[in-house]
Amino acid sequence: MAAPMELSCWGGDWGLPSLHPQSLTVMAYAKFSGAPLTVNTINKSWRTPKGDLPVLVSEDIVISQPAKILNFLRKRKYNADYDLSAKQGADTLAYVALLEEKLLPALLHTFWIEAENYCSVTKPWFASRIAFPLSLYLPGKMSREALNRILLTKGGPPLYSLTEVEAQIYRDAKECLNLLSKRLGTSQFFFGDTPTTLDAFVFGFLAPIYKVCFPRVHLQEHLKQLPNLCRFCDDILTCYFRLTVSGHSPAGQDTADANLQKLTQLVNKESNLIEKMDDNLRKSPQHPPRKLTTLKLAAGGEESSPMSRLSP
Repeated sequence: MAAPMELSCWGGDWGLPSLHPQSLTVMAYAKFSGAPLTVNTINKSWRTPKGDLPVLVSEDIVISQPAKILNFLRKRKYNADYDLSAKQGADTLAYVALLEEKLLPALLHTFWIEAENYCSVTKPWFASRIAFPLSLYLPGKMSREALNRILLTKGGPPLYSLTEVEAQIYRDAKECLNLLSKRLGTSQFFFGDTPTTLDAFVFGFLAPIYKVCFPRVHLQEHLKQLPNLCRFCDDILTCYFRLTVSGHSPAGQDTADANLQKLTQLVNKESNLIEKMDDNLRKSPQHPPRKLTTLKLAAGGEESSPMSRLSP
């Protein structure tokens, strides 16, 4: 009897099983290949995430990173690419590399760097899934990691200014979406009538852009001009996850927006409390003077935008 497999990942909203691209990729591949995964989503009643998600656990084996998890599932005979030719396998590797190089930076920017999106949607949503007090720290850490990854890959010459980096990120992402749309054409999936690894990766990257209701939606607007990619996401959600394709959470968008507003207010109040505690600790005579790295907060209790920490 095969050992049970448990997948720990971020949960979903807006009609998605997960808002996290890497988690979505693994969840979709498991559906395509028939892998019997038990999915544990991050929430305050489970445990605080300590490493990169998603994480697959099978007996004493612990695996993170989507590519490694998918390889493990293939070794367990859950192979969605069984019927692919050698050329199709090579095409899969090429397109996955394209997604990570061209689309992922814009996805990270949309969620974690764009100030309005981060403050009104991303930060309160993820904070609501994490136990206090890490709910005050972890979203900011994830934002800084996203910024560092973007600058590491996109911030070198000839893009010396922040404006140039942002513009190039979104040009690359739109070009990638256009290429994917052309490659998919009128087919149901990228290699015919059966979904494969490439479909899992494309779905994982596109679905959050397509479904999450952000204030700043320039990349989403471009995606919605490519109806075959939108249909692709809707078909997978309907056929494999049995979730709504309306783009709304089951409770309705009005309820989601109200809850999100309450979460934003709660996170802001908690951030103000942490700031006051931090000031009191620095003034305490029990601690000798020393240089500390502290989290500066802008007016209103929000973390300063990662973009404001950069200079052109």
